Amino acid sequence: MVTDAQVRRLREKRMDGKTVETAAVTAGMSERTARRWQDGPLPSAATAPRTWRTRADPFAEVWASEVVPRLAADAQGRLQALTLFEWLGTRYPGRFQPGQLRTLQRRVRDWRALHGPDVEVYFEQVAVPGREGALDFTDAHDLGVTIHGAAFPHLLFEFVLSFSGWTYVALAASETFEALVAGLQGAVWTLGAIPAVIRHDNLSAATHELKRSGGRQLTTRFRSVLEHYGVRSSRIQPRKAHENGVVEQAHFRTKTAVEQALLLRGHADFVDEATYETFVRDVVERRRNAPAAARLAEERPYLRPLPASPVPNYTTFTCVVRRWSTIRVGGRTYSVPSRLIGHTVEARQHPTTVEVRYRGQVVETMPRLRGEAGQRIDYRHIISSLVRKPGAFARYRYREELFPSLTFRQAYDALGHTHGERADVEYVRLLHLAATTSERQVETTLRDMLQAGHAFDYARVQALVTPTLPSVPVIHLPPPDLAHYDALLEGGGRC
Repeated sequence: MVTDAQVRRLREKRMDGKTVETAAVTAGMSERTARRWQDGPLPSAATAPRTWRTRADPFAEVWASEVVPRLAADAQGRLQALTLFEWLGTRYPGRFQPGQLRTLQRRVRDWRALHGPDVEVYFEQVAVPGREGALDFTDAHDLGVTIHGAAFPHLLFEFVLSFSGWTYVALAASETFEALVAGLQGAVWTLGAIPAVIRHDNLSAATHELKRSGGRQLTTRFRSVLEHYGVRSSRIQPRKAHENGVVEQAHFRTKTAVEQALLLRGHADFVDEATYETFVRDVVERRRNAPAAARLAEERPYLRPLPASPVPNYTTFTCVVRRWSTIRVGGRTYSVPSRLIGHTVEARQHPTTVEVRYRGQVVETMPRLRGEAGQRIDYRHIISSLVRKPGAFARYRYREELFPSLTFRQAYDALGHTHGERADVEYVRLLHLAATTSERQVETTLRDMLQAGHAFDYARVQALVTPTLPSVPVIHLPPPDLAHYDALLEGGGRC
């Protein structure tokens, strides 16, 4: 059967001056058929719609009495035809066959089109230049990206100008306030301007729940960021993602472009996060921003200027280092060098790191905890005390944090089999050895011994990691007496 598309193709080629034979081949039809469809109405207009049935309606007897009342009672139009079919099969056993489900689905569809409830209408919007930029996070784990072979779970922060479609993308570990501010400021300072309105959903990094009156409201911190830039917030309704359709569609297009670029690249492994982020931004520049350049040039005169400087991309906490050599930052526990116990420090929580400062000097920088992790204890911070009190190891609250790797955990278990209760002492000494020499070298030595099945202890590992250097004797040679050489010369002269 000839389709409308084939006929349109045929007529386009004939208008271009092609012969009937050539146009017919291009349109995928015979020459005889092509001559018949050179003019006149399209096939869809020439064929009268079928109004008769080719077989008896199996639901005729139950439609008005059983099905229609239930469809009419479904004011929201959520009742599925499959549910009705299964219900009818239970009510009238053996009367309806599985192949008749499609018939019922068509009848339900047609009834709702004529008599069903109103369907929600979506209103196409006209973007105004310079008015709005939309932002959101999206999960990018399905891209399958790895860093040095290890899985790299991450989000993409995306900011899009609604009028021109100009896009900015950044990596994010999670939807935190710091990641939100860093992404927003990265976008507007890269752009060199800012729109009048920031459109976003009710993410917890920017809004908080109103327990008394219900709903959500901007947090004080995020409101102050928007006030710094002189822009307004525009939020969508909860669970109405389509109201932020500009950035939602951008997520799909960006991830599709990155996925295709990864397929062309041949693999999704990168040496570090910075290299991967550069790769993503290159893709966005080529696939998204280059086509939007003309619209962006049209929009630029309507964008607002930036303030003199950005706001900090971190949250500051003032902490007193507790006797356990730990501080609390954002509800989580981090260890710091024990020499700071009792002192007040400033902790700056960045999107991916936590920076600890004492009197303006950076004393420690550590990865920010993610997910369900509640503490991060660096054994180097406490090992000098623990090696003097090894009995504290057995019931130390954060003992599991004192295994830097699986090899160290296996070594501790092996020491338990060979040394019994003294395993704690031997293991703590091994940790001290790792802290004072090289953790990698100690780990390699332990791995080799475990694989070989050899028994070991602190002394044996220390002998391999820091072997005793042979002593070199010091020889003291007196300065030579040149008078002896003069005597030899004089004696030779007499000869």
